[in-house]
Amino acid sequence: MSGKWSSEVWRLAEPIYNEILNLPFVRELAAGTLSEERFLFYLEQDALYIDNYCRVLAHIASRIGVRQYTEDFLRFASDGVAVEKALHEFFLKDGVRDVVPTPTCLLYCSYESACGLQSVEIEVAAVLPCFWVYQRVGKEILGSCRPGNPYARWIETYADEMFEASTSQAIEICDVLAAFASKEIRERMTEAFLNSTRMEWMFWNSAYNLEKWKI
Repeated sequence: MSGKWSSEVWRLAEPIYNEILNLPFVRELAAGTLSEERFLFYLEQDALYIDNYCRVLAHIASRIGVRQYTEDFLRFASDGVAVEKALHEFFLKDGVRDVVPTPTCLLYCSYESACGLQSVEIEVAAVLPCFWVYQRVGKEILGSCRPGNPYARWIETYADEMFEASTSQAIEICDVLAAFASKEIRERMTEAFLNSTRMEWMFWNSAYNLEKWKI
């Protein structure tokens, strides 16, 4: 084994990340031209995702076995709830409706939950893209966010220094876990990270297309 796991896995994930930046949803979000319908559709699906995501984070906290990491993941879970609540109060004036998860949302939630049946290293790797991709996207598009962009609050949330610090801590934890993991576990961590990164692409793409169940 040579080099940090995070450097290796980001190199592999970067083509996916670049495709995320090229999504119409992300480009229009940055320009402030994304339709309100698409953004609210995304935000309601994101509420369902975050609800599950925070449960997964708490599950990681219960089994990671290092006191500091347990505290970190409990904080990540509580911060996720707080951030989501603040964004919903700002953008969803009528609150979250009774929403059915899209096929993509259900797939992503189910995948992360299923990773909890594997070793904790794999479960941690599976949740990392939700930190890392969002932080990178937020920081990337903040620079092109013009005054009056109706989605500036969302962009600023994920470009925030506190979110960046949490992301860095999550990456560091993954690197420590990978450093002590077997070759097989490290490879499965990489697979989980890449799968979740692909599902980040799918999530934004599905929101732009207002994805529905076909039958």
